[in-house]
Amino acid sequence: MTEPLLDHLVYAAPDIDELVTAFAERTGVKPVLGGRHVGRGTRNYLAGLGGNAYLELIGPDDPRAPEGKPATFGIDRLTGPRLAAWVVRPPDIEATVARARAEGYDPGDIGPLSRRTPDGTLLEWRLTPNRGDRFDGLAPALIDWLAAPHPTTNDLPVLPLVSLRGFHPDPAALLAALRALDVELDVAEGAPALEAVLDTPNGPITLR
Repeated sequence: MTEPLLDHLVYAAPDIDELVTAFAERTGVKPVLGGRHVGRGTRNYLAGLGGNAYLELIGPDDPRAPEGKPATFGIDRLTGPRLAAWVVRPPDIEATVARARAEGYDPGDIGPLSRRTPDGTLLEWRLTPNRGDRFDGLAPALIDWLAAPHPTTNDLPVLPLVSLRGFHPDPAALLAALRALDVELDVAEGAPALEAVLDTPNGPITLR
């Protein structure tokens, strides 16, 4: 089962250009340039997952910049690609945060983010931080796209999402956080990881 509120999956790497090249070779599909995140030092590429969900490939805008890698989604700690996070789109982000906090899980404060598309358009939205400090990206971030057009309204290549599941050494704690957010994810005990299976022209592939 795939969570119906799923907005997107985040596939991160320390070198975005190498990630896109390898992904295209592996899947047979070339993701579309999304743009640059304002003030974040990151750039992304997008592919649809079917329905209203998509896959975001993200990495440093300049992988060889001397100032080092951005901390977004733990990119500064990565040595290779990682399915770093998932993001859900609740109908009321403030109410979801308030309910989660009342039930013992704090998803973090809602903050503004933006991305400049290749044609110069500025997209603005709101997002809670990815809680990688506690659940290694297995508890989802929450997003509110405001008035911005959703990425899936663009002409994205589609790689249907077959399944999504998580592994964590303390499944009970993670599941409690997911219940507080009113979302579902299949979780098994193991080293922290997200695992997505995509249907591609080259056959099913697994991202972790």
